[in-house]
Amino acid sequence: MRSAASYKGHPIHPALIPFPIAFLLGALLFDLAGVLLDRPTLWTTGSHLSVAGVVTALVAALFGSIDYFRTVPPRSTAKQRATRHALANVSATALFAVAWLLRGDAAAAPGVAILGMEAVGAVLLLMGGWMGGTLSFRNQIGVDHRYAGAGKWKQERLEAKAGSALVVADVDELQPNQMKLLEVDGRRIVLARTEEGWVAFDDRCTHRGGSLAGGAMICGTVQCPWHGSQFDTRTGEVRAGPAEEAIVTYPVTEEGGQVRLRLEG
Repeated sequence: MRSAASYKGHPIHPALIPFPIAFLLGALLFDLAGVLLDRPTLWTTGSHLSVAGVVTALVAALFGSIDYFRTVPPRSTAKQRATRHALANVSATALFAVAWLLRGDAAAAPGVAILGMEAVGAVLLLMGGWMGGTLSFRNQIGVDHRYAGAGKWKQERLEAKAGSALVVADVDELQPNQMKLLEVDGRRIVLARTEEGWVAFDDRCTHRGGSLAGGAMICGTVQCPWHGSQFDTRTGEVRAGPAEEAIVTYPVTEEGGQVRLRLEG
């Protein structure tokens, strides 16, 4: 059974991130300034900013969870970083929400405990933002880094049938040096077309777990987008490090205008 998908990172998520950061950090600054200057209007503004920050943080978290489950490569260092990023942001949002609830009235002056919770939340928020930047720029999560001639991003979910080859593409679906990501019963496999024919291999660099489907391929060699490791797509052997372990490859055949993949084991 085949079901098409074209998802590769949600474009709304990066656009939402500045709002909770600005609102929540602003809440701390306005509350602190209000207490130090004895200006009720400032800490009242801080209370309102807390509400805006928590709401926008929850919206951003919704789209961020899509990236976490659908885009970040499993069994990778990016997945570990994304988990820490999520925990830091959720904890920060919770601290600001609890501080706002304890205050009760927006016109009430924030006490030491409330300011303390907001300060810890701000530190966690900055840590989460730093890790989020690393995910975007170093791990290229949600970034369209297709190379020239790579074609449109293709992704498809399939269900394997025991003892039979799986139809994964039509023969004219990909051009040479183009790739397609397959999700087969929880397994991520890259289908690619080279100048010499079709190949299939695991969508996981053996160095740090980067997605090879998001990398570049030329002359039968695929390069990981994270650290540049290169692999022979027919044999799986390492052509250039830092990876030292070969990737798993799968037999692919062309029959009746269709490309068929056979999973072994």
